[in-house]
Amino acid sequence: MKTEALIRLLAWLSPSFPTGAFAYSHGLEWAVEAGAVSDEPSLLGWLSDVLAYGSGHTDAVLLRLAWRTSDAALAQVAELAAAACPCRERRIETLAQGEAFARAAAVWGSPRLAGIMQAGPVAYPVAVGVLAADHGIAEDAALAAYLQALATNLTSAAVRLIPLGQTSGLRVLAKLEPVLLRVIADTRAASPGDIGGACFRSDIAAMRHETQVTRLFRT
Repeated sequence: MKTEALIRLLAWLSPSFPTGAFAYSHGLEWAVEAGAVSDEPSLLGWLSDVLAYGSGHTDAVLLRLAWRTSDAALAQVAELAAAACPCRERRIETLAQGEAFARAAAVWGSPRLAGIMQAGPVAYPVAVGVLAADHGIAEDAALAAYLQALATNLTSAAVRLIPLGQTSGLRVLAKLEPVLLRVIADTRAASPGDIGGACFRSDIAAMRHETQVTRLFRT
């Protein structure tokens, strides 16, 4: 990867990039309250499944589709991404972050991303995939950065919610590396038919969070 492309990718997927990711727990807030996630091992198991078999896998497929898709079919990928959300909060999370990402990334310019945004907010992985392709950033590199950012954000949320120490959170991130590499490898030949997951408790957690009385996070 060219140094210029690497610098841009690091900026776009940095925790400081204004997507508002800090406001979303992806249902973890309910999982912690329900006792499903209460320590380092249970957090590692929860995040491993979300990344490999849940929304992490689906987002990986969507990012790849957006990166590869021609202008004419981008709107269909965007519609598919919005329709694939299992509940209201997940839809809010991905569309709000996608809209914020596209708005901030406009500084670098992406006519294709600006074009599909005219029809409404675009899911976060779709926005990242389109921008990465427009700036010549390799598909695998964009996906690796996206998945790492997702894992980091969820770990950060759990560190605050459980709570866990920072070292425990870093151990979880280190142990998630093989999971991320597997998702990247498993989705290289992905098609729209590969969208879907089997993390039912994570999806239920997102649904239950909608009616949770005390909440620190939007999802």
